[in-house]
Amino acid sequence: MADAGVSAFAMELMPRITRAQVMDVLSSQANLAGYRAVIEGAEAFGRAFPMMMTAAGTIPAAKVFVMGVGVAGLQAIATARRLGAIVTATDVRPATKEQVESLGAKFLAVEDEEFKNAQTAGGYAKEMSKEYQAKQAALTAEHIKKQDIVITTALIPGRPAPKLVSGEMVKSMKPGSVLVDLAVERGGNVEGARPGEVVETDGIKIVGYTNVAGRVAASASSLYARNLFSFIETMVDKASKALAVNWDDELVKATALTKDGAVIHPNFQPK
Repeated sequence: MADAGVSAFAMELMPRITRAQVMDVLSSQANLAGYRAVIEGAEAFGRAFPMMMTAAGTIPAAKVFVMGVGVAGLQAIATARRLGAIVTATDVRPATKEQVESLGAKFLAVEDEEFKNAQTAGGYAKEMSKEYQAKQAALTAEHIKKQDIVITTALIPGRPAPKLVSGEMVKSMKPGSVLVDLAVERGGNVEGARPGEVVETDGIKIVGYTNVAGRVAASASSLYARNLFSFIETMVDKASKALAVNWDDELVKATALTKDGAVIHPNFQPK
């Protein structure tokens, strides 16, 4: 967003504070991405999600495993549950356990001392030690073998996406299983995922669509417009109806990239 070509703002840098919730672009789009990931997984799976007991036999409920319980992960859990799947989820942040269980899913994690301290003050996931990663990988490897659909959403701010699902884990899944990698644009959580493609190996599909929120375009545009409007509204003088940017406002400070031709954001200063 720009002010007559004088200043530039980056909505993705909006601070995650109560006042700015309605302006949080990352959350509004991640919410839709989590929903759409389940829809894409269901389409690629090609079987029913809920258990169906019919005269012709019983169709078992699909088993869905969500890796990474942020905004996208929580919406993926909720959507899969609405469709009747048996859902499990994992995350390195201990606070997410209660959130997962509140949605009717089962939480899976190695709950040791490192796990209890695996969250930043801002609520983001910390990068875990190699030892913890190995223990968690062993636990999830056994779990993934039994799953029909795996949805990965794990990202660490400022770093490439962590590799959560190895090639061996993928191969251990049953033919017809599906993995949906929402982190594919940042390197991917699933080994073998390719941006913008659906890769199939031995009957197992890895869905690597980019801009997943854009696959629900009308809803994504509507929410993004609301994010923008809410932010711009804070910079308009209510009496004169004119643009009046308060450069000391914490929202402006967090998102302003340039002013009068100069880069002012500390994260983007020339080295």
